[in-house]
Amino acid sequence: MAYVRTVKTASGATAVQIVWSNRRGSRTIEHVGSAHDEAELAALKAAAAERLAGNQAVLDLDVNAPAGSEPLPITSTRMTHLWDALCAVYRTLGFESAAKGDNVFRDLVLARIIEPSSKIDVARVLTEVCVEPASYATVKRRLPSYATPQWRQALAAASARRAGLGPASLVLFDVSTLYFRNRCR
Repeated sequence: MAYVRTVKTASGATAVQIVWSNRRGSRTIEHVGSAHDEAELAALKAAAAERLAGNQAVLDLDVNAPAGSEPLPITSTRMTHLWDALCAVYRTLGFESAAKGDNVFRDLVLARIIEPSSKIDVARVLTEVCVEPASYATVKRRLPSYATPQWRQALAAASARRAGLGPASLVLFDVSTLYFRNRCR
């Protein structure tokens, strides 16, 4: 997680820096500038914050908050809308019928869309989304069936149907898969 920090220099100035990463004690630090008074310090902190934001524009929602109002507290972090939208896209693409309603596969796919992670970390991601994850033993038991050619072909067929491709493209997909599989041996 990147953050802005200030440090005192030997000359008595205040240096403003962006710490981009902190791994195993090693840091990547970008020096923004040195300030000698409060006005310069405020300007450098604003420049560092803008650099952290990547020059992203502010989304103007045209909402007028009452004068003197403070930000509302965050009382929940449930990602219901995100999960519901991802499930709807999953169904729309035809993956639910291709996977024959296998919720373990769906949860693995959607959790990795939310946050690319390991099989074991998928349980944490699903818990954060407030979805009850399958046990790790269940995931491990199901993985071999997901690696079969029939499973991959069912997903490829669903993708081809959604893209409006005809059966000939599936034959070409199968031929190219066999060609590259045999060539890489």
